[in-house]
Amino acid sequence: MDDLYTVQEFSKLTGVETSKLRFYDKIGLFSPAIRNPDNSYRYYTPAQVTSLNFITVLSDLNLPLKTIAELRKERSPVEILKMLDKQDKQLSKDMRELQQRHAVINARRELINYGMIVTNGFMEVKGKRVSEDDMTEGGTNVDEGTIAVLHRENKEYVLWPPNKYDEGDTFVQPLAAFINQARERNINLNFPIGGYYESMESFVSQPSRPGNFFSIDPHGTNSRQEGEYLIGFHRGYYGEMGDLPERMSAYAKENYLTISGPVWVMYMFDEFCTNEPSRFLVQACAAASKAKRP
Repeated sequence: MDDLYTVQEFSKLTGVETSKLRFYDKIGLFSPAIRNPDNSYRYYTPAQVTSLNFITVLSDLNLPLKTIAELRKERSPVEILKMLDKQDKQLSKDMRELQQRHAVINARRELINYGMIVTNGFMEVKGKRVSEDDMTEGGTNVDEGTIAVLHRENKEYVLWPPNKYDEGDTFVQPLAAFINQARERNINLNFPIGGYYESMESFVSQPSRPGNFFSIDPHGTNSRQEGEYLIGFHRGYYGEMGDLPERMSAYAKENYLTISGPVWVMYMFDEFCTNEPSRFLVQACAAASKAKRP
């Protein structure tokens, strides 16, 4: 008995919980060397540490217990290599999926954080670059009603194919049509989706009809370049921009700004964080630069 361990002692020695040792015994995967017939106490030998280590290593590699049991009965270096190669491929796939989920979390968290800052009002420090999820003191107050030129960091995205509209269509029809094709095009719909307009003119003339949709995917091959952008906010359901396009256009004219390139419409708040469409919070931005006064 001096060379035997109780289940508690063996658990402490190996780092495997007593509940797991009892479960392994119950399913016949790993049993104690001796069981006292009088009280059913389990006793393990020092040599069993290596047997348990085999199970622990494969279990930590996420191998099913059934497969571990089969390998434990009969295995060879060749069989173990085959198993490791197969598991390596599966774990690589799992890691890619986890990285995608992590990227989705970060993308949505950034938008929601920024939306909360805008909702509560935040300060843009003059002469200092402030990222979308920063809140600082001093400078000019920025809230939901603000139209302003602010610095924006580089932002990667996936640009979807051009939308096709029939008479009477809004964004809904092309969006629904494309969602059915997203899997074939290997586009992850879990990332936030926005509207892309080729110019400020198209944003003003057809605010409910973006030329394309885009998803805010850090692995995207398209990029909104770092720089100064004309920014505006609005609350409302998808495609409901209110007078935001007109207000942004008027601000640009009044302040002698040249608006170049596309307009990106991104939702800080959407159905992901509120069940009230009227509370959706959108940000529209377009590259802006000072024009010469007449």
